[in-house]
Amino acid sequence: MKSLPNQDPLVVRRKRIEAGLTQGALATKAGISQSYMSLLEKGTCSASAPVLKRLADVLDCQIADLMPPESSSAESAA
Repeated sequence: MKSLPNQDPLVVRRKRIEAGLTQGALATKAGISQSYMSLLEKGTCSASAPVLKRLADVLDCQIADLMPPESSSAESAA
């Protein structure tokens, strides 16, 4: 069974676009590579807690705002 990413890829992408940032710009500000940023937005890999914190800081939101809704996590655990 494939595990769900720590971040909600669609929310990360939406918040990035709302902030007027390209993937490259957000990646640079968060201290990660553009290719890693792309993988995070695709949901191919999970962001670590420090990366989630840096993304949230750049996007001016809470870490919880970037994570999947509770119901998704609960459904995958069942």
